[in-house]
Amino acid sequence: MEATTPAISVAGGRFLIVGGASLVGSTTADLLLERGAAEVMVLDNFAFGSPAVVAHLERNPRARLVRGDVMRLPQLLAASEGMDGVLHLAAAMSISMDADPWTGLDVNIRGVQNVIEACRANRVRKLVFASSNAVYGYGPGVAGDLVEATPFHSLGAPSGAVIYGASKIIGEQLCRDAHRRHGQDYVVLRYSTVYGERQHYRAANALYIIETLDRVRQGLRPRVVGDGSETKHFLYVGDAARANLAAFAAAATDVAVNVSGPAPVTTLELVRMVTRLAGSDLAPEHVEPPAGRVRLTSGGAFRIDHSAAEKAIGWRPEVAMEEGLARLIRWRDEQTGQDGAQDAGLDAGRGGA
Repeated sequence: MEATTPAISVAGGRFLIVGGASLVGSTTADLLLERGAAEVMVLDNFAFGSPAVVAHLERNPRARLVRGDVMRLPQLLAASEGMDGVLHLAAAMSISMDADPWTGLDVNIRGVQNVIEACRANRVRKLVFASSNAVYGYGPGVAGDLVEATPFHSLGAPSGAVIYGASKIIGEQLCRDAHRRHGQDYVVLRYSTVYGERQHYRAANALYIIETLDRVRQGLRPRVVGDGSETKHFLYVGDAARANLAAFAAAATDVAVNVSGPAPVTTLELVRMVTRLAGSDLAPEHVEPPAGRVRLTSGGAFRIDHSAAEKAIGWRPEVAMEEGLARLIRWRDEQTGQDGAQDAGLDAGRGGA
């Protein structure tokens, strides 16, 4: 591979978003087009993503929607030809990993390798890979400041969640190996739980937000699992999209950084915040974990440090949790008419960012 600068100008650039019919993918596509990208191609097989969230892109002459699958290398080779940057979002998340780990491992490991091979073969200048703070694991060992060197913890965590986190670690290492062997430039972004407009029902922690809103809109008391003291860390989707663009534009390569929201929140704080922003004073009820569902236990208080992202790609979060939730609720109410009815496009799959 020829030596080139890892920095890519968004304006005038050509970008492929793999798994782009998703919360993060659709928002990133919008931002790339707003910032002057010459072409944005969204590739998705729509098994996890929803056509509804990218339907508006069909009206933009600089956007292309392509049906394709990360398990089909020829499709990735065709889609990535001539692209400056590739954003890889397609993934099975913890809920779908718990339901079908074999398929999840195929998508999260073989799928990543296929995307890397397509980038290498077509001399794509930079790959941005969406990883997760799941690489730090779950349970009592997850506490304090989580930085990029924090090890993986799995004691007592649900097997589906552990398999998901381990698959993201392997995906990161495949990127690292491609850089070592072939000089393929990349940046790994370890997302916190992403929320915002176009919210779906597929991320285990994000369910606290959307299910609370659904119950409140139906006049039911919101539910808090346990005592509500567990820490969660969320990232507004607009901030996630900015991080993706910053990773392309920065000179950084061969690096993995946390991309997290401004501050952590407890489950009880989150449920109360959603309830209040929805205009309700219903008191939450504390319940036991529902049987048969993946529940991600963080253990004690923790904070996901994003200072390395500011140094490497010049990014920091801008949207506070309360503001992001207010935007989500406004959007949700527009979709449902405030009657709690689910829009057909909100839950069309089981995974993806």
